[in-house]
Amino acid sequence: MNRIKQKLQEDGKLLSIYFTAGYPQLNDTVKIIQDLEKSGVDFIEVGLPFSDPLADGPTIQESSTVALKNGMHTELLFEQLKDIRKTVSIPLILMGYFNPVLQYGVEKFCQKCQEIGIDGLILPDLPLDVYLDEYEAIFKKYGLINVFLITPQTSEDRIRTIDAASEGFIYMVSSASTTGTKEGFGDEQAAYFKRIAAMNLNNLQIVGFGISNAQTFQQATEKAKGAIIGSAFIKHLARNGANGISDFVNQIR
Repeated sequence: MNRIKQKLQEDGKLLSIYFTAGYPQLNDTVKIIQDLEKSGVDFIEVGLPFSDPLADGPTIQESSTVALKNGMHTELLFEQLKDIRKTVSIPLILMGYFNPVLQYGVEKFCQKCQEIGIDGLILPDLPLDVYLDEYEAIFKKYGLINVFLITPQTSEDRIRTIDAASEGFIYMVSSASTTGTKEGFGDEQAAYFKRIAAMNLNNLQIVGFGISNAQTFQQATEKAKGAIIGSAFIKHLARNGANGISDFVNQIR
C-alpha cells in the first residue's frame, strides 16, 4: 500500500511540513528530511523550486529564488534523494509547478519518483481534466498519488468531482490568499472547515496555508485529519539553517 494511504489510517492528527529543496543551502535537503522524521513529522512535502511561483507568499518565493541560485534543479534533487529510503520511512511528496515536470518528461519524472520512493505529487497548476485525460494512467503506473487542492471558493460540485478523482487526501487551502503565516483563523475559515467536514467526503482533508503554531494547527485539525506548515518552517530555516528542527516541531504539538 502507498505510504500516504497507510499514514492516513493511523489515529491522531497528522503534521506535514513543507520546505524548498536546496534551501537554505544546496545540500541541506536530505538532512532536513531525516531530522523532520526523527522529530515526529508524519508527512514531508519537498518543494521543487520554480522561477515564477505565483501561488506562494513572499517567504516561499524567496526560498525558491535562493534554492535556484544555489543550483538546485530537478535532476540534482533526484540525485540527492536516490538513497533516501535507506534512512527515511514516512511519506514523501514532491510539490511544485507542472512546468518543470513537463520539461523533464512526465513519464520519466514519475518513473524516477517510483525508483526513489516518492509517494505522491502536488501540482496545483495541473488542471484536473488535463490530469484525468492525459496523465492519470502514468501516475498510477508508477504508484503515485496526485493530491488536488480545494479552496473556500471551490463549488460543491467541483469538490465532489475532486473527491471522486482522489486516492489519498485532499489539500484543503484555508483561504484564497497566497501562502503565509497567520495569527489565527477567523469565523470565515471556521465555517469553511465545518462546511467541508459536513460533506462527508470519501477522502480525508489536510489543511494548508496559514498554519504556523500550535494554535493554528489545533484550529485547522479540529475538523480535518491534519495540517501542513510551510512558511513558518522556511522562516525557521532562514534563521537557524538546518538546525533546531526538533525544537520547531515540538512547539507545534
